[in-house]
Amino acid sequence: MLGAQILLVDDDPWIVRMVTAVLSKRGHRVHTASDGEEGLQKARQLHPDLIISDVLMPKLDGWTLLSMLRSDKELGQTPVLLLTALSADEDRMRAGRLGAIDLLPKPFRFEELDLRVAIALRKRGGVQTGKPQPETPSSKLQPPAAAPEESHAAAPGQSGIHGSLDQLSLGSLLAMIEMERKSGILQLQRGPLQGRLMCRRGQLLSAELSEGNAARKRGIEVIFQLLDWTWGHFDFTACEVYGSDEINTQITHLLMEGARRMDEAHQPQHG
Repeated sequence: MLGAQILLVDDDPWIVRMVTAVLSKRGHRVHTASDGEEGLQKARQLHPDLIISDVLMPKLDGWTLLSMLRSDKELGQTPVLLLTALSADEDRMRAGRLGAIDLLPKPFRFEELDLRVAIALRKRGGVQTGKPQPETPSSKLQPPAAAPEESHAAAPGQSGIHGSLDQLSLGSLLAMIEMERKSGILQLQRGPLQGRLMCRRGQLLSAELSEGNAARKRGIEVIFQLLDWTWGHFDFTACEVYGSDEINTQITHLLMEGARRMDEAHQPQHG
């Protein structure tokens, strides 16, 4: 099945890179805009199947963008999914009144984003055009279902993101952390195995791997073990990280070495 054409409007490059990577892997064609004005312009050019927009943005915020889309004759029925760090009930009701098809609080899990995108695309064409409607019980967005695992609440000015390694590989995650010079804690889990990577301004400071009560492994070799994981969950929390640099190697070089080892492991054995 062909993927949808999706317009992502968000001023956070980290969110843009992560969401684009996940949706592209699902076969969708993702176009991006960094503020509401650019988002409106691209929406008029592209006529996307779905628009995913942040609420708090420069130039034109998500609320205003949504109102303008709903009053546009050609874009009035395009489903809009809002992403927001706001989570008050009045924000959900406002989103419903203005015609958003859903509202997803930040930080979010990629599994939840996948589900919301699928639902929004199935509902495509069911959005009313014209002026925003008075609030009714049916216009209210339903609160999101509780996540199967407790998620981390990001502190003000910070961000968190969660998902599965089959959606976004550890290599891709680390490349984005380096590119965006992120600081924070990246936790990985695959069955009883738990990995923990500490990052500061795009540099890996430490890596450890543990299993139950067994002794923890630390150091650069742990990174190569974790890079081999093709399934499991990750949880990245942006925060200030302190401590000495135990790895002392750029992420790019680690990824290159990991790829070399993987290629070597898959070479046919002779003799």
